[in-house]
Amino acid sequence: MKATTKNQAQTERFQPFNIVVFGGDGDLSIRKILPALFHRDLDGQLNIPYNVVAITRKTPDIKGFQEKLIPFLEVSDHHKYSRAEIDKFLQKVHLIQAENSNTADYKDLSAFLNQFADYQNIYYYSTPSSAFGPITQTLKACGLVTATSKVVLEKPLGHSLASSDAINAEITQAFDEHQIYRIDHYLGKETVQNLMVLRFANNLFERAWNAENIESVQITVAESLGVEKRASYYDQSGALLDMVQNHLLQLLCLVAMEPPVLLEADEVRNEKLKVLKALRPLNKKTILKDTVKGQYTRGKSNGVQVNSYLEDIEKYDSKTETFVAIKTYVDNWRWKGVPFLLRTGKRMIKRYSEIVINFREVKHNIFPSKEKLNNNKLIIRLQPEERIELIQMTKIPGPGGYRYKPIALKLDYNDSFKERFPEAYERLIIDVIRGNQTLFMRQDELQAAWAWIESVTSSWKAANMPNVLYEAGTWGPGDDILNDDETWITKTWRE
Repeated sequence: MKATTKNQAQTERFQPFNIVVFGGDGDLSIRKILPALFHRDLDGQLNIPYNVVAITRKTPDIKGFQEKLIPFLEVSDHHKYSRAEIDKFLQKVHLIQAENSNTADYKDLSAFLNQFADYQNIYYYSTPSSAFGPITQTLKACGLVTATSKVVLEKPLGHSLASSDAINAEITQAFDEHQIYRIDHYLGKETVQNLMVLRFANNLFERAWNAENIESVQITVAESLGVEKRASYYDQSGALLDMVQNHLLQLLCLVAMEPPVLLEADEVRNEKLKVLKALRPLNKKTILKDTVKGQYTRGKSNGVQVNSYLEDIEKYDSKTETFVAIKTYVDNWRWKGVPFLLRTGKRMIKRYSEIVINFREVKHNIFPSKEKLNNNKLIIRLQPEERIELIQMTKIPGPGGYRYKPIALKLDYNDSFKERFPEAYERLIIDVIRGNQTLFMRQDELQAAWAWIESVTSSWKAANMPNVLYEAGTWGPGDDILNDDETWITKTWRE
């Protein structure tokens, strides 16, 4: 049998493609989507014919477009790329105008794609979700959706279960479920990917991964920035819909899911769906005890005075939350009684995302000093400085009996793997090209996530839940608003 080379293995599932990015001259496309394709091309993973089509509503200005894009291609991880490498990629990038979603405005797009009738067409919707339906209908009317076509949907996919279902109904008029890729960039991060290996390839952890051994799970996404240029979007969503509904719930699913039978898309997504269905809903009674919502006021960020949220959005009656803390439970055999603590906020002291698995205390302390034995912790840092730490008790060297303290065993990705880390979008876009849906949400997953989120929003409304104000540049609402049994909201922030 003829041996398969590395390059053959990389490209054997690839087909020539056109990737059409609606909103192609927008911020996400310029900063993330197009650079992701550039880096995959440089690494030899796109050793096949392909075209990138950036759709703009304005009169095409290829020079101005390239001037915006090139700075995001030139430097990555302190490596500067040559102009020859950049120009080679830019030759594949085409700017096409489609001011509105109608067949007349899609004439140039149709003419371009029809030149490559044997390519698969990948449509990337980097637009507000209100445009998803009109774009889909026009693509279908132009005959541009075939059995090999795919569509990538950026969040937010609606603002409620009903609106999410309505968007899905529009998309499925042209695309089948196996053609739809609902993207969440958190699932493309290396440390998130390593959760699967950590759990299911290490007997030590998988045997301890249950309520008998684990006391609590913390999932934290802290942001130091305010709303920046996203004011109009953010004020309609808030921290709950912007972060918890997608990023934090997906991380919770990966932590809590049962081992899939096979590492295949539907097997993995079946297990994630079971977690979402087992997630305990909030109600009017538990919402006051198990959640906090807050909004940042003026304060200092990195030593610089910053505005309040209301000043940032220039809307002084807004009730939108910029901080959320939720205690919830996964009601199944593995996790019965283990609290999952979800927290996210803007204008925190610093930016970081991590998962902390807090193990239970040892059952009996045999050491003479009887000093407290700290619980073991498994800390999975997602960003920045990706790493995994296992906190364990260790004897302090020297005579005089047993003295001990917690020490971290670290797997630092930057120290252990010297090569450049691909960005999350690189992994996810390659999976779209290959047709691998493992890291993308299925519609029934999305529905289950929205059903749980609506138990929070409806309970907040029923309880007339207020925002607690917190100063920018802090860790959010302080202990003064909490009862003794609720200090988990602030005291378990690790930083």
